[in-house]
Amino acid sequence: MDTVSDRIIDERKHPATRQRMRLSGGTELSFITAGKASRPALLLLHGFPNSARGFREVVPELSRAAYVIAPDLPGFGESDVLPEVSFAAFGQAIAELLDRLAIGPLYLYVHDWGAPVAFHIAMQAPEKVLGLIIQNANAHRTGFGPAWAGTLAYWSDPSPENEAEATAFLTFDGVRDQYLLDVPPDVTARIPAQRWEEDWRVMQLPGRMDTQRALLADYGHYAARFDAIAEYLARRQPPSLMLWGRHDAFFDIAETLSWMRDLPRMESHIFDAGHLLLETHAGQAASLMLDFIKRTQRDGDARGNP
Repeated sequence: MDTVSDRIIDERKHPATRQRMRLSGGTELSFITAGKASRPALLLLHGFPNSARGFREVVPELSRAAYVIAPDLPGFGESDVLPEVSFAAFGQAIAELLDRLAIGPLYLYVHDWGAPVAFHIAMQAPEKVLGLIIQNANAHRTGFGPAWAGTLAYWSDPSPENEAEATAFLTFDGVRDQYLLDVPPDVTARIPAQRWEEDWRVMQLPGRMDTQRALLADYGHYAARFDAIAEYLARRQPPSLMLWGRHDAFFDIAETLSWMRDLPRMESHIFDAGHLLLETHAGQAASLMLDFIKRTQRDGDARGNP
């Protein structure tokens, strides 16, 4: 594997190393690893408009119990843009990363744009899924609140006018809204402006805006797979933990009940937070994730699972 270590994060605790890997198609993927490779793996998949930086506050804690892998999805953060953009192509890129790292069973962090990638991996190799950590991710029609009207119209009729309306969020204000929209001011006061300013800087790089437009169009194909995903969840019933910011302006709170119906034994926690929960509640979320991983590992050992 062609990797170059270029950064150490939070060296005082559990070092997290940023590396680069050249994919078989020729583009490079940037990713962070932390913890011992002998521990169960945890794949952290970010959403729009973030990168692996969004996990900076939880990686050190999680690496105490897991081998953490946090990639920048293609066209995000420090990863190259793919020549052909789709969530399936993203899934294949991350699957290649996991193969090159020799990752076996793993936990999947399912969030926002990362959800289609997570389910691509999970449904290709369901026997490898140790558990799901669901954080403001959509897998049901109930998640599409009023804000999705323009996008739903675009999927039905991809006219230039509908595309313009559906992609109107691809602005500096739209990126900032991912952090602030509908979130109480005392909560947003804890989020420094540098977070969305950096996201917007990256989105101005060559090919990045085209990646975002292509993903929004392809998300309609992901929505068409919701029935298949529900069938997967019903059949496999993976151990699951939900962490949800209740002030999410993009995924309706009704989505939490749909997840609970699919996964009736899922442990669920609703926070006084927005779509980007880890920006304000990283400590609480990390503690719950750590307990979830340790508990499911104990349960698996008691059943004699590998």
